[in-house]
Amino acid sequence: MGIKTILYFLMLCLLCGTLYSQDSSYIQTFPDKLTFRAALQTTSNSFTLTDKQTKEKTEFIPNDKSYLGLSVQFRSIGLDIGYAPNFLAENKDNEDSKLVTLNFRMFFDHVMQTVDFYKQKGFFIRTKDITLPIEDLKTTKIGGSTSYIFNEDFSFRAIGFQNEWQKKSAGSFIPRLSYYFTKFKLEDPLIGNLTEHSFNMAVGPGYYYNWIFDENYIVSAGSTGGLGFDITNSGGKTTMNGLAQLIFRLSGGYNSASFFSGININTQLLSSTSLDNFVMDDSISFLELYIGYRFDAPKKWIEKAKEINRKFGWD
Repeated sequence: MGIKTILYFLMLCLLCGTLYSQDSSYIQTFPDKLTFRAALQTTSNSFTLTDKQTKEKTEFIPNDKSYLGLSVQFRSIGLDIGYAPNFLAENKDNEDSKLVTLNFRMFFDHVMQTVDFYKQKGFFIRTKDITLPIEDLKTTKIGGSTSYIFNEDFSFRAIGFQNEWQKKSAGSFIPRLSYYFTKFKLEDPLIGNLTEHSFNMAVGPGYYYNWIFDENYIVSAGSTGGLGFDITNSGGKTTMNGLAQLIFRLSGGYNSASFFSGININTQLLSSTSLDNFVMDDSISFLELYIGYRFDAPKKWIEKAKEINRKFGWD
Protein backbone atom coordinates (compact mmCIF):
# COMPACT_ATOMS: atom_id res chain seq x y z
CA MET A 1 0.00 0.00 0.00
CA GLY A 2 1.39 3.39 -0.93
CA ILE A 3 1.37 6.52 1.21
CA LYS A 4 -1.80 8.59 0.86
CA THR A 5 -1.67 12.33 1.50
CA ILE A 6 -4.46 14.57 2.76
CA LEU A 7 -4.19 18.35 2.93
CA TYR A 8 -5.99 20.18 5.73
CA PHE A 9 -6.31 23.90 4.96
CA LEU A 10 -7.11 26.20 7.89
CA MET A 11 -8.25 28.83 5.39
CA LEU A 12 -9.39 31.71 7.56
CA CYS A 13 -8.18 30.79 11.02
CA LEU A 14 -8.15 34.28 12.48
CA LEU A 15 -6.09 34.05 15.62
CA CYS A 16 -6.52 36.26 18.65
CA GLY A 17 -3.26 38.03 17.95
CA THR A 18 -4.97 39.70 14.99
CA LEU A 19 -8.49 40.55 16.05
CA TYR A 20 -8.46 40.40 19.81
CA SER A 21 -5.89 42.01 22.08
CA GLN A 22 -5.49 40.03 25.31
CA ASP A 23 -3.63 42.05 27.97
CA SER A 24 -4.55 39.83 30.92
CA SER A 25 -1.80 38.27 33.02
CA TYR A 26 -3.75 35.02 32.63
CA ILE A 27 -2.78 34.61 28.95
CA GLN A 28 0.38 35.11 26.92
CA THR A 29 0.06 35.53 23.15
CA PHE A 30 2.73 35.01 20.48
CA PRO A 31 1.99 37.49 17.66
CA ASP A 32 5.63 37.56 16.46
CA LYS A 33 6.24 33.81 16.46
CA LEU A 34 6.01 31.05 13.85
CA THR A 35 4.46 27.97 15.46
CA PHE A 36 5.47 24.56 14.09
CA ARG A 37 3.50 21.51 15.18
CA ALA A 38 3.72 17.73 14.53
CA ALA A 39 0.87 15.42 15.52
CA LEU A 40 -0.44 11.86 15.36
CA GLN A 41 -4.18 12.08 14.73
CA THR A 42 -7.19 9.80 14.31
CA THR A 43 -10.74 10.98 13.60
CA SER A 44 -13.98 9.43 12.35
CA ASN A 45 -17.72 9.99 11.95
CA SER A 46 -19.74 6.88 12.91
CA PHE A 47 -23.48 6.13 12.99
CA THR A 48 -25.66 3.84 15.13
CA LEU A 49 -29.31 2.94 14.46
CA THR A 50 -31.23 1.54 17.45
CA ASP A 51 -34.73 0.03 17.50
CA LYS A 52 -36.33 1.38 20.71
CA GLN A 53 -38.68 -1.60 21.00
CA THR A 54 -36.25 -4.49 20.43
CA LYS A 55 -33.10 -2.59 21.54
CA GLU A 56 -31.27 -4.05 18.54
CA LYS A 57 -28.44 -1.92 17.18
CA THR A 58 -26.98 -1.55 13.70
CA GLU A 59 -23.63 0.23 13.73
CA PHE A 60 -21.89 1.83 10.74
CA ILE A 61 -18.24 2.09 11.77
CA PRO A 62 -15.69 3.76 9.48
CA ASN A 63 -12.48 1.88 8.74
CA ASP A 64 -10.28 4.32 10.63
CA LYS A 65 -6.93 5.64 9.53
CA SER A 66 -4.25 7.27 11.65
CA TYR A 67 -2.45 10.31 10.29
CA LEU A 68 0.80 12.10 10.84
CA GLY A 69 0.24 15.84 10.60
CA LEU A 70 2.61 18.78 10.22
CA SER A 71 1.41 22.37 10.62
CA VAL A 72 2.75 25.91 10.66
CA GLN A 73 0.89 28.97 11.98
CA PHE A 74 1.53 32.69 11.96
CA ARG A 75 -1.17 35.01 13.24
CA SER A 76 -4.09 34.69 10.80
CA ILE A 77 -2.62 31.96 8.58
CA GLY A 78 -2.34 28.25 9.26
CA LEU A 79 -1.48 25.27 7.05
CA ASP A 80 -1.84 21.63 8.11
CA ILE A 81 -0.51 18.70 6.05
CA GLY A 82 -1.30 15.10 6.98
CA TYR A 83 -0.57 11.64 5.58
CA ALA A 84 -1.29 8.01 6.48
CA PRO A 85 1.97 6.00 6.56
CA ASN A 86 2.18 2.24 5.97
CA PHE A 87 3.96 1.44 9.22
CA LEU A 88 1.00 2.36 11.44
CA ALA A 89 -0.90 -0.81 12.36
CA GLU A 90 -4.32 0.85 11.93
CA ASN A 91 -3.62 1.48 8.23
CA LYS A 92 -2.53 -2.01 7.12
CA ASP A 93 -5.97 -3.40 6.21
CA ASN A 94 -7.86 -0.39 4.88
CA GLU A 95 -6.26 0.65 1.60
CA ASP A 96 -9.73 1.06 0.01
CA SER A 97 -10.90 3.47 2.72
CA LYS A 98 -10.86 7.22 2.27
CA LEU A 99 -11.03 10.07 4.74
CA VAL A 100 -10.85 13.80 4.02
CA THR A 101 -11.29 16.35 6.79
CA LEU A 102 -11.07 20.14 6.64
CA ASN A 103 -11.40 22.17 9.83
CA PHE A 104 -10.76 25.79 10.75
CA ARG A 105 -11.62 28.25 13.48
CA MET A 106 -12.10 32.00 13.48
CA PHE A 107 -12.07 34.27 16.51
CA PHE A 108 -13.88 37.61 16.55
CA ASP A 109 -13.44 39.14 20.00
CA HIS A 110 -15.35 36.72 22.29
CA VAL A 111 -16.96 34.77 19.40
CA MET A 112 -15.44 31.50 18.17
CA GLN A 113 -16.60 30.22 14.77
CA THR A 114 -15.76 26.70 13.57
CA VAL A 115 -16.28 25.09 10.16
CA ASP A 116 -15.91 21.31 9.66
CA PHE A 117 -15.92 19.03 6.62
CA TYR A 118 -15.78 15.20 6.71
CA LYS A 119 -15.84 12.89 3.68
CA GLN A 120 -15.56 9.15 4.30
CA LYS A 121 -15.63 5.91 2.31
CA GLY A 122 -15.24 2.39 3.66
CA PHE A 123 -17.27 1.17 6.65
CA PHE A 124 -18.06 -1.92 8.66
CA ILE A 125 -21.70 -2.73 9.42
CA ARG A 126 -22.10 -4.43 12.79
CA THR A 127 -25.19 -6.07 14.26
CA LYS A 128 -25.62 -8.47 17.17
CA ASP A 129 -24.82 -11.42 14.91
CA ILE A 130 -22.45 -10.28 12.16
CA THR A 131 -19.80 -7.74 11.18
CA LEU A 132 -19.34 -7.10 7.47
CA PRO A 133 -17.24 -4.62 5.44
CA ILE A 134 -19.14 -2.22 3.16
CA GLU A 135 -16.76 -0.61 0.70
CA ASP A 136 -19.43 1.40 -1.16
CA LEU A 137 -20.87 3.31 1.80
CA LYS A 138 -19.98 7.01 1.60
CA THR A 139 -20.80 9.84 3.99
CA THR A 140 -20.26 13.58 3.67
CA LYS A 141 -20.75 16.06 6.49
CA ILE A 142 -20.34 19.84 6.45
CA GLY A 143 -21.24 22.32 9.16
CA GLY A 144 -19.85 23.99 12.22
CA SER A 145 -20.66 25.92 15.35
CA THR A 146 -20.80 29.43 16.75
CA SER A 147 -19.75 29.88 20.39
CA TYR A 148 -19.44 32.81 22.78
CA ILE A 149 -16.59 32.79 25.34
CA PHE A 150 -17.73 34.93 28.27
CA ASN A 151 -14.49 35.01 30.29
CA GLU A 152 -11.65 36.82 28.50
CA ASP A 153 -9.15 35.23 30.93
CA PHE A 154 -9.93 31.78 29.52
CA SER A 155 -7.97 30.74 26.39
CA PHE A 156 -9.50 28.14 24.07
CA ARG A 157 -6.53 28.55 21.76
CA ALA A 158 -4.15 27.36 24.47
CA ILE A 159 -5.73 23.89 24.19
CA GLY A 160 -6.66 23.88 20.52
CA PHE A 161 -3.83 25.58 18.63
CA GLN A 162 -1.11 26.31 21.19
CA ASN A 163 -0.64 29.82 19.80
CA GLU A 164 -1.46 31.09 23.29
CA TRP A 165 -0.21 30.10 26.73
CA GLN A 166 -2.70 29.90 29.60
CA LYS A 167 -0.58 30.94 32.62
CA LYS A 168 -3.24 30.93 35.37
CA SER A 169 -6.24 28.66 35.89
CA ALA A 170 -9.50 29.98 34.46
CA GLY A 171 -12.84 28.74 33.19
CA SER A 172 -15.66 30.11 31.10
CA PHE A 173 -19.33 29.61 30.35
CA ILE A 174 -19.49 28.97 26.57
CA PRO A 175 -22.93 28.55 24.95
CA ARG A 176 -22.86 27.05 21.47
CA LEU A 177 -25.05 26.86 18.36
CA SER A 178 -24.21 23.83 16.16
CA TYR A 179 -25.45 23.00 12.66
CA TYR A 180 -24.57 20.17 10.25
CA PHE A 181 -25.68 18.81 6.88
CA THR A 182 -24.99 15.08 6.33
CA LYS A 183 -25.30 12.92 3.20
CA PHE A 184 -25.43 9.16 3.70
CA LYS A 185 -25.08 7.18 0.42
CA LEU A 186 -24.97 3.39 0.00
CA GLU A 187 -24.68 1.56 -3.34
CA ASP A 188 -24.35 -2.16 -2.63
CA PRO A 189 -25.62 -5.03 -4.86
CA LEU A 190 -26.45 -7.21 -1.84
CA ILE A 191 -27.80 -4.69 0.67
CA GLY A 192 -29.33 -2.29 -1.84
CA ASN A 193 -29.15 1.43 -2.59
CA LEU A 194 -29.85 4.15 -0.06
CA THR A 195 -29.43 7.93 -0.16
CA GLU A 196 -30.33 10.00 2.87
CA HIS A 197 -29.89 13.71 3.57
CA SER A 198 -30.23 15.29 6.98
CA PHE A 199 -29.87 18.75 8.48
CA ASN A 200 -29.66 19.25 12.22
CA MET A 201 -29.31 22.22 14.52
CA ALA A 202 -28.86 22.37 18.29
CA VAL A 203 -28.20 25.09 20.86
CA GLY A 204 -27.20 24.78 24.49
CA PRO A 205 -24.89 25.77 27.34
CA GLY A 206 -21.32 24.66 27.93
CA TYR A 207 -18.53 25.15 30.44
CA TYR A 208 -14.77 24.62 30.05
CA TYR A 209 -11.92 25.02 32.53
CA ASN A 210 -8.13 25.16 32.20
CA TRP A 211 -6.21 23.99 35.28
CA ILE A 212 -2.61 25.22 35.40
CA PHE A 213 0.01 23.39 37.47
CA ASP A 214 3.45 24.97 38.13
CA GLU A 215 2.62 27.44 35.33
CA ASN A 216 3.77 25.09 32.54
CA TYR A 217 1.38 22.14 32.85
CA ILE A 218 -2.25 22.27 31.79
CA VAL A 219 -5.25 19.97 32.15
CA SER A 220 -8.44 21.13 30.47
CA ALA A 221 -11.93 19.63 30.49
CA GLY A 222 -15.38 20.75 29.48
CA SER A 223 -18.66 19.79 27.91
CA THR A 224 -21.58 21.25 26.01
CA GLY A 225 -25.18 20.06 26.01
CA GLY A 226 -27.95 21.10 23.68
CA LEU A 227 -31.38 20.50 22.20
CA GLY A 228 -32.63 21.09 18.69
CA PHE A 229 -34.16 19.46 15.64
CA ASP A 230 -33.26 17.11 12.80
CA ILE A 231 -34.79 17.21 9.30
CA THR A 232 -34.18 14.03 7.27
CA ASN A 233 -35.07 13.17 3.69
CA SER A 234 -34.91 9.44 2.87
CA GLY A 235 -36.58 7.70 -0.06
CA GLY A 236 -38.48 10.86 -0.98
CA LYS A 237 -39.98 11.16 2.51
CA THR A 238 -39.11 14.12 4.77
CA THR A 239 -39.41 13.93 8.55
CA MET A 240 -38.61 16.34 11.37
CA ASN A 241 -37.52 14.99 14.75
CA GLY A 242 -36.15 16.22 18.07
CA LEU A 243 -32.39 16.26 18.57
CA ALA A 244 -30.09 16.04 21.59
CA GLN A 245 -26.43 17.08 21.51
CA LEU A 246 -23.50 16.27 23.82
CA ILE A 247 -19.90 17.43 23.34
CA PHE A 248 -17.01 16.48 25.62
CA ARG A 249 -13.39 17.65 25.44
CA LEU A 250 -10.35 16.62 27.51
CA SER A 251 -6.82 17.96 27.02
CA GLY A 252 -3.51 17.89 28.81
CA GLY A 253 0.00 19.02 28.08
CA TYR A 254 3.09 21.10 28.66
CA ASN A 255 3.56 24.67 27.46
CA SER A 256 6.39 27.20 27.57
CA ALA A 257 7.51 30.23 25.60
CA SER A 258 9.06 27.94 22.95
CA PHE A 259 8.28 24.22 23.35
CA PHE A 260 4.88 22.57 23.85
CA SER A 261 3.37 19.08 23.75
CA GLY A 262 0.17 17.33 24.75
CA ILE A 263 -2.95 15.32 23.94
CA ASN A 264 -6.46 16.33 22.79
CA ILE A 265 -9.56 14.13 23.00
CA ASN A 266 -12.89 15.34 21.65
CA THR A 267 -16.23 13.56 21.19
CA GLN A 268 -19.46 14.95 19.77
CA LEU A 269 -22.76 13.01 19.80
CA LEU A 270 -25.98 13.98 18.00
CA SER A 271 -28.99 11.77 18.78
CA SER A 272 -32.44 11.95 17.18
CA THR A 273 -35.57 9.77 17.48
CA SER A 274 -37.76 9.12 14.43
CA LEU A 275 -41.53 8.64 14.39
CA ASP A 276 -41.10 4.89 13.77
CA ASN A 277 -39.20 4.44 17.05
CA PHE A 278 -35.67 4.35 15.68
CA VAL A 279 -32.87 6.30 17.36
CA MET A 280 -30.04 7.57 15.14
CA ASP A 281 -26.77 8.39 16.92
CA ASP A 282 -24.29 10.44 14.85
CA SER A 283 -20.90 10.71 16.59
CA ILE A 284 -17.61 12.41 15.71
CA SER A 285 -14.48 11.36 17.59
CA PHE A 286 -11.02 12.93 17.55
CA LEU A 287 -7.73 11.94 19.22
CA GLU A 288 -4.44 13.78 18.81
CA LEU A 289 -0.91 13.57 20.26
CA TYR A 290 1.25 16.57 19.40
CA ILE A 291 4.60 18.32 19.94
CA GLY A 292 5.67 21.75 18.69
CA TYR A 293 8.05 24.66 18.82
CA ARG A 294 7.79 28.44 18.31
CA PHE A 295 10.41 30.36 16.31
CA ASP A 296 10.85 34.07 15.73
CA ALA A 297 8.97 35.07 12.59
CA PRO A 298 10.78 37.00 9.82
CA LYS A 299 10.78 40.74 10.52
CA LYS A 300 9.12 41.48 7.16
CA TRP A 301 6.18 39.27 8.14
CA ILE A 302 5.79 41.04 11.47
CA GLU A 303 5.88 44.51 9.91
CA LYS A 304 3.34 43.49 7.26
CA ALA A 305 1.01 42.08 9.94
CA LYS A 306 1.28 45.31 11.95
CA GLU A 307 0.53 47.33 8.82
CA ILE A 308 -2.64 45.30 8.20
CA ASN A 309 -3.69 45.68 11.83
CA ARG A 310 -3.26 49.46 11.69
CA LYS A 311 -5.16 49.67 8.42
CA PHE A 312 -8.21 47.87 9.86
CA GLY A 313 -7.95 49.44 13.32
CA TRP A 314 -7.08 46.16 15.11
CA ASP A 315 -4.08 47.62 16.97
